[in-house]
Amino acid sequence: MENDLYFMHQAYRLALEAESVGEVPVGAVITINNEIIGNGYNQPIKSLDPSAHAEIVALRNAAQKINNYRLVDATIYITLEPCPMCAYALLHARVKRVVYACGDPKTGACGGCIDLFNLSHWNHQIEVTQGPMSEECSALLKNFFQRKRKHSSVSTTQSTHQ
Repeated sequence: MENDLYFMHQAYRLALEAESVGEVPVGAVITINNEIIGNGYNQPIKSLDPSAHAEIVALRNAAQKINNYRLVDATIYITLEPCPMCAYALLHARVKRVVYACGDPKTGACGGCIDLFNLSHWNHQIEVTQGPMSEECSALLKNFFQRKRKHSSVSTTQSTHQ
């Protein structure tokens, strides 16, 4: 579990990087044998790519690094519970373990909204752990969206008064 905290902290740093460029603050780190082989943060706005979630970016990065689209024996550390798109990508990549910090009741695919990894008919099973730093990652997201809503309401108020 000590490794889980270390790697989640690395994912959190990537989430901060996403936030610094105006993206939803989610970060992901992929490891094999406790070595980081891939990482990423949310960047659909910057890349104009709706699939550029932190997990997908990290999967692409890791697959290129090891020259294989199968990430058998890999663990991914994510600051937010994966959505269904990312969950399916993790299944197809044959990731061994998913560790996420905070749940997502609206779109989470590890039990927050739906539990895709708990379906028995898949040809691959993923171990899922809600890991460390849940409070920090949750606060980061809540603060980000509060600022967005506040900025949005100020912009709307200003535009209606002009």
